Amino acid sequence: MGYDNQDWDGRPAIAIINTWSEINPCHVHLRERADWVKRGILQAGGLPLELPAMSLAEMFVKPTTMLYRNMLAMEVEELLRSHPVDGAVLMGGCDKTTPALVMGAVSAGLPFIYLPAGPMLRGNYAGRTLGSGTDAFKYWDERRAGTIDAKEWFGIEAGIARSYGHCMTMGTASTMTAIAEAMGLCLPGASSIPAADSGHQRMSAACGRRIVDMVWEDLTPDRIITPSAVRNAVTVAMATGCSTNAIIHLIAMARRAGVPLELEDLDRIGRVTPVLANVRPSGKDYLMEDFFYAGGLRALMKQLGDRLDGAALTVAGVGIGEGLEQITVYNEDVIRPLSRPVYHEGSLAVLKGNLAPDGAVIKPAACDPRFHVHAGPALVADSYPELKAIIDDPDYPMTPDTVLVLRNAGPQGGPGMPEWGMIPMPKALLKLGQRDMLRLSDARMSGTAFGACVLHVAPESFVGGPLALLRTGDIVEIDVPNRSLNMRVPEAELAERRAAWVAPAPIYERGYGQMFSSHIEQADKGCDFDFLRTDYGAPVSEPVIF
Repeated sequence: MGYDNQDWDGRPAIAIINTWSEINPCHVHLRERADWVKRGILQAGGLPLELPAMSLAEMFVKPTTMLYRNMLAMEVEELLRSHPVDGAVLMGGCDKTTPALVMGAVSAGLPFIYLPAGPMLRGNYAGRTLGSGTDAFKYWDERRAGTIDAKEWFGIEAGIARSYGHCMTMGTASTMTAIAEAMGLCLPGASSIPAADSGHQRMSAACGRRIVDMVWEDLTPDRIITPSAVRNAVTVAMATGCSTNAIIHLIAMARRAGVPLELEDLDRIGRVTPVLANVRPSGKDYLMEDFFYAGGLRALMKQLGDRLDGAALTVAGVGIGEGLEQITVYNEDVIRPLSRPVYHEGSLAVLKGNLAPDGAVIKPAACDPRFHVHAGPALVADSYPELKAIIDDPDYPMTPDTVLVLRNAGPQGGPGMPEWGMIPMPKALLKLGQRDMLRLSDARMSGTAFGACVLHVAPESFVGGPLALLRTGDIVEIDVPNRSLNMRVPEAELAERRAAWVAPAPIYERGYGQMFSSHIEQADKGCDFDFLRTDYGAPVSEPVIF
């Protein structure tokens, strides 16, 4: 390979874990950014070694990238364990890549720094500002309702993604990179820099320089991801108006680091943490580019004040609160003060009841408030093809009070818990002018989506959770202020249905899918593999070499 002894002798070897690929627009610039990371590593006296990893392109991977999050985590852990490296720069950003990279690197235990891909530039069509996902879903409903034609739809498609980078709404990608920074895993301010901004190149080089110092300092992830760091991450997530997917990934990331985190912890912090980021879909007017110009994540942290533990250590080697007093909020309509929030509570609410004894999730800030307390008859679909037949029939019998239910779409049933929970509005209601209704599933939804969607019902129906017992016509009732989700069915009737329930046949009988189905945990546990938990077996020792 042409290396001379002086290229490596006495120098920290730094792995650059790069999730670039030609099919992932979120990461298409990471091939070039790796050169900037290498520049920084060389400047600081290290040896850069680029190692490719799965890209997990959210919009192309079948049936869902969630099926492969844990595979990427395993790949990262073993890449770092099996190669002669001393530290790592993790390059990612598209939804599942952030938690996967972090989970794997935490389990490997080497010093690492996370380099977020950055949001793309805001979209534009015919003078209208467009947000990733959010406006695609919005205008697709209008297309299905017949209010816009094919020409306008194609114009929206062309204008919504104007540069490389991940979604520029506060979807899962922006949420998870913000969480990584709030957990102390990024350089200060890194998660807010747009992918196309020259500051992103400078940040990439800075990551390269800093990881070399982290190796000499032996600044390992167990010193950074502490209970305080996890609480900071949850608080920041709630204040951003975060994606519902944040709950699953936060639990998985924290548990990999040996920090217990439950749904109840997230709900408790959410109840007292208002949404401060006026960024779609929870906010109304702005996108991540505006958030960056307004001061970025560090400005939001400043607005949160003493709700954060400023002493929590970061990859920069200082507390996360270091220097926050010097940060300026340039636009308080984008990054609101505590006295004037976008929404009075955090972005997410955890519901429990006889439909979801282990929990379900809703995003109250992104749905019509009239569905915060609601009761209506269930209309149940057992598969996505069944659901599609319902939503595409303009004459299907239903009312605005109907609760549309999709089941068998959870971790095992999906498989992989696809983003089918953002159930499109049925044509039968669109023609009446309705643009929201209560929808319920054991699936996930895109962080860029919106609407009265109850998600992550646990246990899932595929393994015999109570959702499997629900029938069309049963009354479903939700009470978000009191955090409840129930079906009005007597316990004796549920017992009869449970006795008659027959488990579905396994989806996979070989390969990775079979391993996934055998070991995946439920949504309330973070959907990690049971054998990857920190408390599963003895720690893995350094490989023996001769």
